[in-house]
Amino acid sequence: MKFHLEDLALFARVAELGTLSAAAREKDVPVSHVTRSLARLEAACGVRLVHRTTHGLSLTDEGDTFLIFGKRLLETTDELSSELTGKIGGPSGWVRVGASPSIAQAVIAPSLIGLREKHPNIHIDVAADDRIADMARDGIDVAIRTGSVQSDLLVARQIGIASRSLYAAPSYLRQYGTPKTPKDLNEHQLIANSRAPVMNAWQRLDEKSVYQVKGQTRSDNSAVLLSMAIHGVGITRLMDVVAKPFIQSGQLVPVLQKYFVQEAIPIYGVMLQERHRLPKIRACLDFWQEFLTPVTL
Repeated sequence: MKFHLEDLALFARVAELGTLSAAAREKDVPVSHVTRSLARLEAACGVRLVHRTTHGLSLTDEGDTFLIFGKRLLETTDELSSELTGKIGGPSGWVRVGASPSIAQAVIAPSLIGLREKHPNIHIDVAADDRIADMARDGIDVAIRTGSVQSDLLVARQIGIASRSLYAAPSYLRQYGTPKTPKDLNEHQLIANSRAPVMNAWQRLDEKSVYQVKGQTRSDNSAVLLSMAIHGVGITRLMDVVAKPFIQSGQLVPVLQKYFVQEAIPIYGVMLQERHRLPKIRACLDFWQEFLTPVTL
C-alpha cells in the first residue's frame, strides 16, 4: 500500500468527528477535498473504508482495522518528527489545550508570553470550555483539569495544587453586609454552578459538613460565575488562583475564609496515552508546572 500521511490523518479525523463536512470545516477546505482524500486512500488500500448514508457515515470492518493501525502510524510519525526537530531546534509545533474558561483566563493566558520566550517554536491553541472534552474527537493535546482523573485511556500529570474560597465584590458587601458565620449565608444572594452540582456542596473546615448551595443565580460557565461575582450579583466559590488578580485590583474580597477554604486540589495536565511523550507537550507541562508553583503553594 502506498498512500500519503496527509490522507491518513484526514481519514482519522473523519472517523473521530463522524462526518466529512465536520472534518472539512476543521481543516477549512471544501468537502470535495475530503472526499477526494478518502477516495485516494480507499484506492491505495483496495478496500472500502467507510459506509456513507444520508445520516452520516460509519466505518467498515476494514475501516476499523485500518484506523487502529493508521493511528499507530500517525502517532509514531508525530513522535519521531517531534524528537528529531526537538533535538535540532527545541520543541516545536501546535499544542491544543483544553481548559475551563476561568483557568484559560487566569492561568493559560498569563503564561503564554513566558512560554513563547522559552519555546518560541511552540504555538498554543486554547479551547476554553467547562465541559469535559472528548480529547480524541476535539483534537485536544492537553486538558487542564482539577480533581481526580480516572481513565485507562488517559495519562495525568500533576502540575500544581489549587484551593477554593468564597468571594464577593465590595459593592455587594456594601449593599448586603459581610457574612460573619456560615449561618449568615442563609440571608445572602448565592451564585451556584448549574453544570457541576458537586461544586455547590461547600465543604466546611470547622466541622464535617457541607453548606449545600441552591443559589438565587446560576451558570454553567466558570468565567460567567467569576463575572457575576465581580459585578456584585452575589457570593460564590472560586479557585484562588482565578480570584487572585481581582483581589489585587480590588474587584473581589474573600469572605468566611476560616470556615470554607478548600485546600490541596490537584491540577493535572491530562493527555491521551499516545501523546504524553511528545517533546512539545512535555515542554508545555514543564513550563506550566513551574508557572503554577509560586502561585498555588
